[in-house]
Amino acid sequence: MTAAVLFGSFALLLLLSVPIGIALGLATLLAILYSGTIPLEFLAQGLITSVDSFPLMAVPFFILAGEIMARGGVTDRLFNVANALVGNRTGGFAIATVITCMFFAAISGSGPATVAAIGGIMIPAMVKHGYDKRFATALVAAAGSLGVIIPPSIPMVIYGVSASASIGGLFVGGIIPGLMIAGALMAYAYYYSRKKGYKGSTEKTSFKHILQSVWEAKWALVIPFIILGGIYGGVFTPTEAAVVAVVYSLLAGFILYRELTIKQLPRVFADAALTTATILIIVGSATAFGRLLTIEQIPNQVADWMLTISENKIILILLITILLLVVGCFMDTLAAIIILTPILLPIAVTLGYDPIHFGMIMVVNLAIGFITPPLGVNLFVGSGISGISIESLSKAIVPFFLVMVLTLFILVFVPRLTLYLVELRG
Repeated sequence: MTAAVLFGSFALLLLLSVPIGIALGLATLLAILYSGTIPLEFLAQGLITSVDSFPLMAVPFFILAGEIMARGGVTDRLFNVANALVGNRTGGFAIATVITCMFFAAISGSGPATVAAIGGIMIPAMVKHGYDKRFATALVAAAGSLGVIIPPSIPMVIYGVSASASIGGLFVGGIIPGLMIAGALMAYAYYYSRKKGYKGSTEKTSFKHILQSVWEAKWALVIPFIILGGIYGGVFTPTEAAVVAVVYSLLAGFILYRELTIKQLPRVFADAALTTATILIIVGSATAFGRLLTIEQIPNQVADWMLTISENKIILILLITILLLVVGCFMDTLAAIIILTPILLPIAVTLGYDPIHFGMIMVVNLAIGFITPPLGVNLFVGSGISGISIESLSKAIVPFFLVMVLTLFILVFVPRLTLYLVELRG
Protein backbone atom coordinates (compact mmCIF):
# COMPACT_ATOMS: atom_id res chain seq x y z
CA MET A 1 0.00 0.00 0.00
CA THR A 2 2.93 2.35 0.62
CA ALA A 3 3.88 2.02 -3.06
CA ALA A 4 0.26 2.67 -4.07
CA VAL A 5 0.22 5.86 -1.99
CA LEU A 6 3.57 6.90 -3.49
CA PHE A 7 2.53 6.46 -7.13
CA GLY A 8 -1.09 7.52 -6.61
CA SER A 9 -0.23 10.81 -4.91
CA PHE A 10 2.50 11.48 -7.49
CA ALA A 11 0.07 10.97 -10.39
CA LEU A 12 -2.56 13.16 -8.70
CA LEU A 13 -0.07 15.97 -8.08
CA LEU A 14 1.04 15.86 -11.72
CA LEU A 15 -2.59 16.09 -12.85
CA LEU A 16 -2.92 19.16 -10.63
CA SER A 17 0.05 20.71 -12.51
CA VAL A 18 2.33 20.72 -9.48
CA PRO A 19 5.98 21.16 -10.63
CA ILE A 20 7.59 17.73 -10.92
CA GLY A 21 10.31 18.35 -8.32
CA ILE A 22 7.72 19.40 -5.73
CA ALA A 23 5.38 16.56 -6.77
CA LEU A 24 8.12 13.96 -6.23
CA GLY A 25 8.98 15.39 -2.80
CA LEU A 26 5.36 15.61 -1.64
CA ALA A 27 4.56 12.10 -2.88
CA THR A 28 7.58 10.75 -0.99
CA LEU A 29 6.53 12.64 2.15
CA LEU A 30 2.95 11.28 1.99
CA ALA A 31 4.22 7.72 1.50
CA ILE A 32 6.59 8.06 4.48
CA LEU A 33 3.77 9.38 6.70
CA TYR A 34 1.49 6.54 5.56
CA SER A 35 4.08 3.81 6.19
CA GLY A 36 4.67 4.88 9.80
CA THR A 37 7.91 2.87 9.87
CA ILE A 38 10.24 5.17 7.92
CA PRO A 39 11.55 8.22 9.79
CA LEU A 40 10.69 11.63 8.39
CA GLU A 41 14.40 12.47 8.28
CA PHE A 42 14.67 10.01 5.36
CA LEU A 43 13.33 12.66 2.95
CA ALA A 44 15.65 15.40 4.21
CA GLN A 45 18.66 13.09 4.05
CA GLY A 46 17.75 12.07 0.49
CA LEU A 47 17.47 15.69 -0.61
CA ILE A 48 20.89 16.59 0.81
CA THR A 49 23.01 13.50 0.17
CA SER A 50 21.83 13.08 -3.41
CA VAL A 51 23.27 16.42 -4.52
CA ASP A 52 26.44 16.04 -2.41
CA SER A 53 28.29 14.49 -5.31
CA PHE A 54 31.47 15.55 -7.10
CA PRO A 55 30.36 14.24 -10.53
CA LEU A 56 27.05 16.09 -10.12
CA MET A 57 28.94 19.37 -9.77
CA ALA A 58 29.43 19.22 -13.56
CA VAL A 59 25.75 20.10 -14.04
CA PRO A 60 25.74 23.72 -12.77
CA PHE A 61 29.04 24.48 -14.50
CA PHE A 62 27.89 23.14 -17.90
CA ILE A 63 24.68 25.15 -17.51
CA LEU A 64 26.66 28.31 -16.70
CA ALA A 65 29.04 27.72 -19.63
CA GLY A 66 26.07 27.35 -21.99
CA GLU A 67 24.49 30.58 -20.71
CA ILE A 68 27.74 32.51 -21.15
CA MET A 69 28.36 31.17 -24.65
CA ALA A 70 24.81 31.91 -25.78
CA ARG A 71 25.43 35.60 -25.01
CA GLY A 72 29.09 35.78 -25.95
CA GLY A 73 28.89 35.67 -29.74
CA VAL A 74 29.39 31.91 -30.07
CA THR A 75 26.00 31.07 -31.62
CA ASP A 76 26.24 33.53 -34.53
CA ARG A 77 29.68 32.30 -35.52
CA LEU A 78 28.65 28.64 -35.34
CA PHE A 79 25.78 29.39 -37.70
CA ASN A 80 28.09 31.24 -40.11
CA VAL A 81 30.24 28.11 -40.40
CA ALA A 82 27.23 25.86 -41.01
CA ASN A 83 25.76 28.31 -43.53
CA ALA A 84 29.08 28.55 -45.40
CA LEU A 85 29.15 24.75 -45.70
CA VAL A 86 25.59 24.10 -46.93
CA GLY A 87 23.72 27.41 -47.12
CA ASN A 88 23.54 27.54 -50.93
CA ARG A 89 22.14 24.04 -51.32
CA THR A 90 18.49 22.96 -51.44
CA GLY A 91 17.20 23.23 -47.88
CA GLY A 92 20.52 24.80 -46.94
CA PHE A 93 19.15 26.92 -44.10
CA ALA A 94 17.34 23.91 -42.60
CA ILE A 95 20.46 21.74 -42.79
CA ALA A 96 22.58 24.57 -41.40
CA THR A 97 20.15 24.81 -38.47
CA VAL A 98 20.76 21.15 -37.54
CA ILE A 99 24.54 21.58 -37.90
CA THR A 100 24.45 24.67 -35.66
CA CYS A 101 22.43 22.73 -33.07
CA MET A 102 25.10 19.99 -33.23
CA PHE A 103 27.85 22.52 -32.57
CA PHE A 104 25.98 24.13 -29.69
CA ALA A 105 24.99 20.73 -28.27
CA ALA A 106 28.70 19.96 -27.93
CA ILE A 107 28.91 22.98 -25.62
CA SER A 108 25.67 23.31 -23.65
CA GLY A 109 24.63 19.78 -22.59
CA SER A 110 20.97 20.87 -22.50
CA GLY A 111 18.11 20.44 -24.97
CA PRO A 112 15.96 23.46 -24.07
CA ALA A 113 19.07 25.69 -23.90
CA THR A 114 20.00 24.62 -27.43
CA VAL A 115 16.50 25.44 -28.72
CA ALA A 116 16.53 28.83 -26.99
CA ALA A 117 20.00 29.77 -28.22
CA ILE A 118 19.58 28.60 -31.82
CA GLY A 119 15.84 29.15 -32.26
CA GLY A 120 16.00 32.87 -31.59
CA ILE A 121 18.36 33.25 -34.55
CA MET A 122 17.36 30.48 -36.95
CA ILE A 123 13.55 30.49 -36.88
CA PRO A 124 13.23 34.14 -38.04
CA ALA A 125 16.05 33.59 -40.56
CA MET A 126 14.36 30.52 -42.07
CA VAL A 127 10.99 32.27 -42.26
CA LYS A 128 12.68 35.24 -43.96
CA HIS A 129 14.04 32.86 -46.60
CA GLY A 130 10.59 31.42 -47.35
CA TYR A 131 10.40 28.44 -45.01
CA ASP A 132 7.10 27.58 -43.35
CA LYS A 133 7.21 28.78 -39.73
CA ARG A 134 5.72 25.53 -38.40
CA PHE A 135 8.41 23.47 -40.14
CA ALA A 136 11.18 25.82 -39.00
CA THR A 137 10.05 25.71 -35.38
CA ALA A 138 9.57 21.93 -35.38
CA LEU A 139 13.03 21.45 -36.91
CA VAL A 140 14.72 23.56 -34.22
CA ALA A 141 12.74 21.80 -31.45
CA ALA A 142 13.78 18.37 -32.78
CA ALA A 143 17.42 19.32 -33.42
CA GLY A 144 17.55 20.87 -29.95
CA SER A 145 17.21 17.35 -28.53
CA LEU A 146 20.79 16.79 -29.71
CA GLY A 147 21.76 18.94 -26.72
CA VAL A 148 21.41 15.91 -24.42
CA ILE A 149 22.64 13.26 -26.88
CA ILE A 150 25.86 14.80 -28.20
CA PRO A 151 28.35 15.06 -25.32
CA PRO A 152 28.71 16.74 -22.93
CA SER A 153 25.21 15.91 -21.70
CA ILE A 154 23.58 16.68 -18.36
CA PRO A 155 21.31 13.56 -18.48
CA MET A 156 24.41 11.43 -19.13
CA VAL A 157 25.99 12.86 -15.99
CA ILE A 158 22.84 12.02 -14.01
CA TYR A 159 22.70 8.48 -15.45
CA GLY A 160 26.39 7.97 -14.73
CA VAL A 161 25.85 8.95 -11.08
CA SER A 162 22.68 6.81 -10.79
CA ALA A 163 24.16 3.72 -12.47
CA SER A 164 27.74 4.13 -11.18
CA ALA A 165 28.79 4.11 -14.83
CA SER A 166 31.71 5.94 -16.41
CA ILE A 167 30.59 9.45 -17.39
CA GLY A 168 33.56 9.73 -19.75
CA GLY A 169 32.51 6.44 -21.34
CA LEU A 170 28.95 7.72 -21.75
CA PHE A 171 30.25 10.89 -23.41
CA VAL A 172 32.29 8.80 -25.87
CA GLY A 173 29.32 6.50 -26.49
CA GLY A 174 27.09 9.46 -27.36
CA ILE A 175 29.16 10.69 -30.31
CA ILE A 176 28.00 8.23 -33.01
CA PRO A 177 24.31 8.17 -31.88
CA GLY A 178 24.30 11.98 -31.86
CA LEU A 179 25.78 12.17 -35.36
CA MET A 180 23.31 9.54 -36.61
CA ILE A 181 20.27 11.41 -35.30
CA ALA A 182 21.63 14.69 -36.66
CA GLY A 183 22.19 13.03 -40.06
CA ALA A 184 18.66 11.60 -40.04
CA LEU A 185 17.18 15.03 -39.25
CA MET A 186 19.24 16.64 -42.02
CA ALA A 187 18.12 13.97 -44.49
CA TYR A 188 14.46 14.65 -43.69
CA ALA A 189 15.02 18.42 -43.82
CA TYR A 190 16.54 18.04 -47.31
CA TYR A 191 13.67 15.81 -48.46
CA TYR A 192 11.02 18.22 -47.16
CA SER A 193 12.81 21.28 -48.56
CA ARG A 194 13.15 19.69 -51.97
CA LYS A 195 9.48 18.72 -51.90
CA LYS A 196 8.43 22.28 -50.98
CA GLY A 197 10.95 23.99 -53.26
CA TYR A 198 12.99 25.66 -50.52
CA LYS A 199 16.14 26.78 -52.29
CA GLY A 200 19.42 27.73 -50.70
CA SER A 201 20.95 31.20 -50.68
CA THR A 202 22.08 32.72 -53.98
CA GLU A 203 25.57 33.33 -52.62
CA LYS A 204 28.25 31.10 -54.09
CA THR A 205 30.18 29.08 -51.57
CA SER A 206 33.90 28.93 -52.10
CA PHE A 207 36.59 27.10 -50.21
CA LYS A 208 37.99 30.50 -49.25
CA HIS A 209 34.62 31.55 -47.77
CA ILE A 210 34.41 28.33 -45.73
CA LEU A 211 37.94 28.79 -44.41
CA GLN A 212 37.16 32.40 -43.50
CA SER A 213 34.02 31.37 -41.57
CA VAL A 214 35.90 28.62 -39.78
CA TRP A 215 38.70 31.04 -38.89
CA GLU A 216 36.25 33.60 -37.48
CA ALA A 217 34.59 30.84 -35.40
CA LYS A 218 37.81 29.11 -34.37
CA TRP A 219 37.49 30.06 -30.70
CA ALA A 220 33.96 28.62 -30.62
CA LEU A 221 34.80 25.48 -32.60
CA VAL A 222 37.72 24.59 -30.35
CA ILE A 223 35.53 24.42 -27.21
CA PRO A 224 34.22 20.84 -27.73
CA PHE A 225 37.78 19.65 -28.45
CA ILE A 226 39.03 21.19 -25.21
CA ILE A 227 36.14 19.74 -23.16
CA LEU A 228 35.95 16.28 -24.69
CA GLY A 229 39.64 15.98 -25.56
CA GLY A 230 40.57 16.79 -21.98
CA ILE A 231 38.16 14.16 -20.63
CA TYR A 232 39.12 11.42 -23.10
CA GLY A 233 42.82 12.21 -22.76
CA GLY A 234 42.65 11.84 -18.99
CA VAL A 235 43.71 15.46 -18.42
CA PHE A 236 40.67 16.22 -16.28
CA THR A 237 37.40 14.69 -15.08
CA PRO A 238 33.98 15.66 -16.54
CA THR A 239 33.41 17.95 -13.54
CA GLU A 240 36.76 19.66 -14.03
CA ALA A 241 35.99 19.90 -17.76
CA ALA A 242 32.80 21.80 -16.94
CA VAL A 243 34.81 24.31 -14.89
CA VAL A 244 37.30 24.68 -17.76
CA ALA A 245 34.34 25.32 -20.09
CA VAL A 246 33.14 28.17 -17.86
CA VAL A 247 36.58 29.79 -17.70
CA TYR A 248 37.08 29.43 -21.46
CA SER A 249 33.60 30.80 -22.25
CA LEU A 250 34.30 33.88 -20.10
CA LEU A 251 37.63 34.32 -21.87
CA ALA A 252 35.96 33.98 -25.29
CA GLY A 253 33.09 36.31 -24.45
CA PHE A 254 35.17 39.09 -22.86
CA ILE A 255 38.50 38.99 -24.71
CA LEU A 256 38.34 36.92 -27.90
CA TYR A 257 34.91 38.01 -29.23
CA ARG A 258 34.32 41.02 -26.96
CA GLU A 259 30.52 40.59 -27.10
CA LEU A 260 30.02 39.86 -23.40
CA THR A 261 29.88 42.75 -20.96
CA ILE A 262 30.11 43.05 -17.19
CA LYS A 263 26.51 44.33 -17.13
CA GLN A 264 25.28 41.05 -18.67
CA LEU A 265 26.90 38.82 -16.03
CA PRO A 266 24.26 39.26 -13.27
CA ARG A 267 21.55 38.12 -15.70
CA VAL A 268 23.72 35.24 -16.91
CA PHE A 269 24.45 34.04 -13.36
CA ALA A 270 20.80 34.47 -12.32
CA ASP A 271 19.50 32.40 -15.27
CA ALA A 272 22.11 29.69 -14.67
CA ALA A 273 21.31 29.62 -10.93
CA LEU A 274 17.57 29.33 -11.60
CA THR A 275 18.06 26.44 -14.02
CA THR A 276 20.52 24.73 -11.66
CA ALA A 277 18.19 25.09 -8.67
CA THR A 278 15.29 23.60 -10.64
CA ILE A 279 17.40 20.63 -11.73
CA LEU A 280 18.85 19.94 -8.28
CA ILE A 281 15.41 20.06 -6.62
CA ILE A 282 14.27 17.43 -9.14
CA VAL A 283 17.42 15.36 -8.56
CA GLY A 284 17.06 15.47 -4.77
CA SER A 285 13.34 14.68 -4.74
CA ALA A 286 13.68 11.95 -7.37
CA THR A 287 16.52 10.33 -5.44
CA ALA A 288 14.43 10.20 -2.24
CA PHE A 289 11.52 8.84 -4.32
CA GLY A 290 13.79 6.18 -5.85
CA ARG A 291 15.25 5.14 -2.50
CA LEU A 292 11.76 4.64 -1.11
CA LEU A 293 10.99 2.44 -4.11
CA THR A 294 14.08 0.38 -3.28
CA ILE A 295 13.00 0.01 0.35
CA GLU A 296 9.60 -1.25 -0.88
CA GLN A 297 11.47 -3.62 -3.28
CA ILE A 298 9.57 -2.24 -6.28
CA PRO A 299 12.57 -2.55 -8.66
CA ASN A 300 12.92 -6.26 -7.89
CA GLN A 301 9.19 -6.85 -8.30
CA VAL A 302 9.07 -5.00 -11.64
CA ALA A 303 12.14 -6.89 -12.88
CA ASP A 304 10.64 -10.25 -11.89
CA TRP A 305 7.33 -9.32 -13.51
CA MET A 306 8.90 -8.23 -16.80
CA LEU A 307 11.01 -11.38 -16.98
CA THR A 308 7.83 -13.48 -16.60
CA ILE A 309 6.27 -11.78 -19.64
CA SER A 310 8.83 -13.25 -22.01
CA GLU A 311 12.34 -14.62 -22.06
CA ASN A 312 12.87 -13.19 -25.54
CA LYS A 313 15.53 -10.49 -25.43
CA ILE A 314 14.04 -8.58 -28.37
CA ILE A 315 10.53 -8.45 -26.91
CA LEU A 316 11.79 -7.29 -23.52
CA ILE A 317 14.01 -4.51 -24.88
CA LEU A 318 11.13 -3.37 -27.10
CA LEU A 319 8.87 -3.22 -24.03
CA ILE A 320 11.49 -1.19 -22.16
CA THR A 321 11.92 1.15 -25.14
CA ILE A 322 8.18 1.73 -25.46
CA LEU A 323 7.93 2.29 -21.69
CA LEU A 324 10.68 4.93 -21.85
CA LEU A 325 9.04 6.66 -24.81
CA VAL A 326 5.74 6.85 -22.89
CA VAL A 327 7.45 8.01 -19.67
CA GLY A 328 9.26 10.71 -21.66
CA CYS A 329 5.89 12.20 -22.61
CA PHE A 330 4.89 12.75 -18.99
CA MET A 331 8.01 12.95 -16.82
CA ASP A 332 11.07 15.18 -16.64
CA THR A 333 14.14 13.50 -18.15
CA LEU A 334 16.34 13.75 -15.06
CA ALA A 335 13.63 12.47 -12.71
CA ALA A 336 12.89 9.58 -15.08
CA ILE A 337 16.56 8.59 -15.20
CA ILE A 338 16.99 8.64 -11.41
CA ILE A 339 13.77 6.68 -10.76
CA LEU A 340 13.92 4.18 -13.62
CA THR A 341 17.64 3.37 -13.73
CA PRO A 342 17.55 1.17 -10.57
CA ILE A 343 14.47 -0.60 -11.99
CA LEU A 344 15.46 -1.12 -15.63
CA LEU A 345 19.25 -1.38 -15.57
CA PRO A 346 19.31 -4.78 -13.77
CA ILE A 347 16.88 -6.13 -16.38
CA ALA A 348 19.03 -4.77 -19.22
CA VAL A 349 22.18 -6.29 -17.72
CA THR A 350 20.37 -9.62 -17.34
CA LEU A 351 19.52 -9.41 -21.05
CA GLY A 352 23.20 -8.88 -21.85
CA TYR A 353 23.19 -5.11 -22.45
CA ASP A 354 26.24 -3.08 -21.50
CA PRO A 355 25.40 -0.35 -18.92
CA ILE A 356 26.81 2.35 -21.23
CA HIS A 357 24.78 1.11 -24.20
CA PHE A 358 21.66 0.96 -22.05
CA GLY A 359 22.40 4.45 -20.76
CA MET A 360 22.44 5.69 -24.33
CA ILE A 361 19.13 3.93 -24.99
CA MET A 362 17.62 5.71 -21.97
CA VAL A 363 19.03 9.12 -22.89
CA VAL A 364 17.91 8.97 -26.54
CA ASN A 365 14.46 7.69 -25.54
CA LEU A 366 13.98 10.48 -23.03
CA ALA A 367 15.49 13.05 -25.41
CA ILE A 368 12.63 12.24 -27.77
CA GLY A 369 10.39 13.17 -24.83
CA PHE A 370 11.57 16.77 -25.32
CA ILE A 371 9.40 16.93 -28.46
CA THR A 372 6.39 14.89 -27.36
CA PRO A 373 3.38 16.49 -25.66
CA PRO A 374 2.12 17.07 -23.06
CA LEU A 375 5.49 17.73 -21.31
CA GLY A 376 7.70 18.35 -24.41
CA VAL A 377 9.90 21.14 -23.08
CA ASN A 378 11.46 21.90 -26.49
CA LEU A 379 7.97 22.40 -27.93
CA PHE A 380 7.17 25.03 -25.31
CA VAL A 381 10.48 26.83 -25.87
CA GLY A 382 10.00 26.75 -29.66
CA SER A 383 6.39 27.90 -29.31
CA GLY A 384 7.50 30.81 -27.14
CA ILE A 385 10.03 31.91 -29.77
CA SER A 386 7.83 31.59 -32.87
CA GLY A 387 4.38 32.27 -31.40
CA ILE A 388 2.94 29.06 -32.89
CA SER A 389 0.45 27.20 -30.71
CA ILE A 390 1.51 23.96 -29.03
CA GLU A 391 -1.32 22.11 -30.83
CA SER A 392 -0.11 23.23 -34.26
CA LEU A 393 3.53 22.56 -33.40
CA SER A 394 2.68 19.08 -32.07
CA LYS A 395 1.34 18.15 -35.52
CA ALA A 396 4.37 19.59 -37.32
CA ILE A 397 6.76 17.63 -35.09
CA VAL A 398 5.34 14.19 -36.02
CA PRO A 399 7.71 13.50 -38.99
CA PHE A 400 10.73 14.44 -36.88
CA PHE A 401 9.47 12.21 -34.06
CA LEU A 402 9.21 9.25 -36.47
CA VAL A 403 12.70 9.89 -37.85
CA MET A 404 14.18 9.97 -34.35
CA VAL A 405 12.32 6.84 -33.23
CA LEU A 406 13.53 4.94 -36.32
CA THR A 407 17.12 5.94 -35.53
CA LEU A 408 16.56 4.95 -31.89
CA PHE A 409 15.58 1.40 -32.87
CA ILE A 410 18.73 1.09 -34.97
CA LEU A 411 20.78 2.14 -31.94
CA VAL A 412 18.92 -0.32 -29.70
CA PHE A 413 19.62 -3.32 -31.92
CA VAL A 414 23.14 -2.39 -33.07
CA PRO A 415 25.16 -1.96 -29.83
CA ARG A 416 28.42 -1.42 -31.75
CA LEU A 417 27.22 2.01 -32.82
CA THR A 418 27.40 3.09 -29.17
CA LEU A 419 30.25 0.92 -27.93
CA TYR A 420 32.71 1.07 -30.83
CA LEU A 421 34.40 4.31 -29.75
CA VAL A 422 34.17 3.28 -26.08
CA GLU A 423 36.07 0.06 -26.81
CA LEU A 424 38.52 1.93 -29.06
CA ARG A 425 39.24 4.33 -26.20
CA GLY A 426 39.88 1.31 -23.96
